[in-house]
Amino acid sequence: MLSNWNIRIWEYDFLAPQWLWLLLVVPVALLLMFKNEKSRTGEVKFSRSEEEQGQLGVKWIYRLRQVIILTYGIVAALMIFALARPYDWNSNENINEEYKNGIDIILAIDVSMSMLAQDFQPNRLEAAKKVAKEFIDGRRGDRIGLVIYAGEAYSPCPATLDNKILKEQIDQISGENLEDGTAIGTGLGTAVARLRNDSLPSKVIILLTDGSNNYGDITPEMAAELAKAKNIRVYTIGVGTNGDAPSPVLTPFGVRYVNMPVEIDELTLNKIAEKTNGKYFRATDEASLRSIYAEIEKLEKRKMLDKQFKSEPPATPAAFLNWAFVLAIIAWSTNTLLFKTNE
Repeated sequence: MLSNWNIRIWEYDFLAPQWLWLLLVVPVALLLMFKNEKSRTGEVKFSRSEEEQGQLGVKWIYRLRQVIILTYGIVAALMIFALARPYDWNSNENINEEYKNGIDIILAIDVSMSMLAQDFQPNRLEAAKKVAKEFIDGRRGDRIGLVIYAGEAYSPCPATLDNKILKEQIDQISGENLEDGTAIGTGLGTAVARLRNDSLPSKVIILLTDGSNNYGDITPEMAAELAKAKNIRVYTIGVGTNGDAPSPVLTPFGVRYVNMPVEIDELTLNKIAEKTNGKYFRATDEASLRSIYAEIEKLEKRKMLDKQFKSEPPATPAAFLNWAFVLAIIAWSTNTLLFKTNE
């Protein structure tokens, strides 16, 4: 199986992470081995000068010995990772049924008319919907809900484990039936209300907007205080390129696109994040928006206990041990066959 050879460290959690401190020893050991190799004396006596001896030497042999030493260092590191009892959470196909404690997450997405600006392809809203669905696919076991807001806010989907229904709701969202404007405080307050008292202990709101608060009775600061009181962490994302962007404008002849400056109230978004122990991000294109969601996913990596294993899931160190064995055999065979010593 391919999973038996997967050593992408970032995809693993470790059940005994204290062993990872041994990784600090590996570079020290390598330095000592390299130093010893450089000062190692030969086994054949040579009566001429060092210059003549150097002319007879072969540089690739020295480089190969360095590679062998480095390989032994990699083997040691792989063995340490195996000792730390790695586990890939994504390897469990029945994670929703077998895990009991996750996070409640609410996605609060700005759907005001400015979100149709075309500095993202095809526009900011469609890019936000696409990346949000990708994020949902990576959060198996968490309950995720949706709030959309413009001049007012409503929640088309409460926090749920049914990702299919949630993504269907995201596909349908638009600002057509909402009063236009950007009521950040109202959007955040509605998201806070969605995270009721029966929510899971870990509660998160991801608030996305491309403007500044210009509507609603609840200010962003008031909504942030409500989130803080309920121990809800808020990650805020400002969406929009730097400079001008082709933005929709209502005219007597319909919607036209004109270049307008991107104005995001980053100061307020920063304050919301700081007050709730979250973080503010700025997305200037779809790629950066995707990386922001990836970083939030890492920051909010709360995994659950398996009911069948009671206290911890099974460790899966096979990939690290497999690669350690293969590399050790290659290094030992090369050293033995090419560099025989006289006894």
